[in-house]
Amino acid sequence: MKRIYLDNAATTPVDTRVVEKMIPMFSTEYGNPSSIYAEGREAAKAIEGARREVADLIGAAPEEIYFTGSGTEADNWALRGIAEQNKKRGNHIITSAVEHHAVLHTAQELEKEGFDVTYLPVDEYGMVNPEDLKKALRDDTILVSIMMANNEIGTVEPIKELVEIVKDHNKRTVFHTDAVQALGNIPVDVKDLGVDLLSVSGHKIYGPKGIGALYVRKGQPIKNLLEGGAQEKNKRPGTENTAAIVGFGEAAKIAKEGLDEHSKHQKEIRDYLIEQVLERIPDSYLTGHPEERLPGNASFIFDYIEGEGILLSLDMGGISGSSGSACTSGSLDPSHVLLATGLPAGRAHGSLRLTIGRDTTKEDIDYTVDVLEEGIKRLRAMSPLDKDHPIDSDVYKEADKHHHH
Repeated sequence: MKRIYLDNAATTPVDTRVVEKMIPMFSTEYGNPSSIYAEGREAAKAIEGARREVADLIGAAPEEIYFTGSGTEADNWALRGIAEQNKKRGNHIITSAVEHHAVLHTAQELEKEGFDVTYLPVDEYGMVNPEDLKKALRDDTILVSIMMANNEIGTVEPIKELVEIVKDHNKRTVFHTDAVQALGNIPVDVKDLGVDLLSVSGHKIYGPKGIGALYVRKGQPIKNLLEGGAQEKNKRPGTENTAAIVGFGEAAKIAKEGLDEHSKHQKEIRDYLIEQVLERIPDSYLTGHPEERLPGNASFIFDYIEGEGILLSLDMGGISGSSGSACTSGSLDPSHVLLATGLPAGRAHGSLRLTIGRDTTKEDIDYTVDVLEEGIKRLRAMSPLDKDHPIDSDVYKEADKHHHH
């Protein structure tokens, strides 16, 4: 059975051109980039080439790019590094209620260490209100971290406007954005956005897993997360993952060349998917912003059922999707993102995210919606939750209590 992969926001397949570039780094060009002999120099040169490609994709200078082990590490480093660097100046941090856990959990840890964190609310579309940010800023605010685009519901935040508000209030307040989901899907330009720090990851843009980067604006001091050798200009120790870095560089180059085309393709297929789902499946709703959203992201909730059941029926039909709802992510809470948009827990459990890739076709979507429609009919027929029970009724509350069994 042919598999249809619609979870490109979780990860993407590695482009064959990327793999080809990586292979020599494992075999013939295996030198340690810190060594001064030929093999080492070759590896160091390959890393610098990749640094240029990643920098080019986001409009940065190569020396502003620091490679990390993941987008998660880049997020941790941005928050912790700036908090440590500036704690004598202030201890207030602002972030949003819909951030990726790499940012949220780091912020929660920093709270335990005595930092004061404000979590900005979002509207029903997951959008941060610039006025809320304005009100939250204080004299002791050292850092603002707001994601560029949301991984679950695809909403694209007004980063440029938010940066202006922060810098008008205090030029020294550092602005970080997690651009992991935005990269390769919409234009990301650090100069245009005005951010001081920006996190990216390789495996969301058809590059390898286990490689990310943090853009640090030239002249922006930041404490190290790790201590060790002198790699990455003394900012991120550990022998470089040369093969992954080279792969990330090649993926960045391909992403830059194909950005407009890729966005256009994703948007066309996504719009078709959204239209089909809302038309053919009763009690289905789009989550996230209808316009200001990632071109490849279609996220829904379906009333009277749970995300886990939907995913299993899709999987049986050969389709991969994902759900922000709990059971699937191995925890028992419904998505913090959907709850932040004001959805009650009972409804948030019925969530589905389908994300479009480079090769997704309209035929794939027709088949997917057929399987989805069938599966949802079947699940609803079996479900104790139905039209006769209003969403906030006891049946839903019971289901909430037991939904993990």
